[in-house]
Amino acid sequence: MTMTLNAAWRSASRRIDRLDARLLVEQVATCTHADLIAHSTRTLSADQLCRFDALVGRRASGEPLAYLLGSAEFYGREFVVTPAVLIPRPETELLVDLAIERLGSLPNARILDLGTGSGVLAVTLARLCPGALVTAVDLSPAALAVASGNAVGHAVEVSFLAGHWYTPLGESRFDLIVANPPYVAHADPHLQGDGLPYEPRIALTDGVVGGDGLACLREIIRGAVTHLRPAGWLLVEHGYNQAAAVRQLLGQQRFVEIGSWCDLAGIERVSGGRLD
Repeated sequence: MTMTLNAAWRSASRRIDRLDARLLVEQVATCTHADLIAHSTRTLSADQLCRFDALVGRRASGEPLAYLLGSAEFYGREFVVTPAVLIPRPETELLVDLAIERLGSLPNARILDLGTGSGVLAVTLARLCPGALVTAVDLSPAALAVASGNAVGHAVEVSFLAGHWYTPLGESRFDLIVANPPYVAHADPHLQGDGLPYEPRIALTDGVVGGDGLACLREIIRGAVTHLRPAGWLLVEHGYNQAAAVRQLLGQQRFVEIGSWCDLAGIERVSGGRLD
């Protein structure tokens, strides 16, 4: 059995979002949107149609589109993603904006990305700050493999280290530390929806039963004091209702100029401070 590209698109659009259906057609047929429009009567082979039906079924079951496509966009660039890493979110781009603002006068800055996942923060900062020395840490070897591939794909040098937060860093110090750690509380019902069951749980929640989701943030903030250079900055992403708690944690350490910044939805999404 065969089916034209247009027919496959229409058929899938009855089961999943129309844009998702279009992107999956283009993925299977290895064509662009322009090709799809200009050559809509081109047919999918039986093997392509079988693969397409399987992808549509997975998407209809809730599997994130990014995993089906094998990539996701972040800060205007395309990154490889697999189920071993968290799918990058638009709100995380705020971390990049804030980091760049603070690195303006440090062309050869030393930057640390904790819990790098797919490497989007480390790679993006390395691209935007070509003189910087960027180090990225993650506990997952599978995540580091994805991140390393993304660094190669975007032609940047990043030093990737395996380990738990600051453990593999020795006495190294940095001008800037960024982190998008697990911050969803263990029992938060949001973990059961919006595709999150397909993403690595270790990247979403600290797993502390009865906890508040702040365990990783506490550890990162405490450790930053001994891994930042004088006047270095720490910037962390956190949950929609955690800004006040994170500012308090920063205030308990040697941080000044403490603040929280809103994402495009008006939610306090990133907090940070400068080491005194």
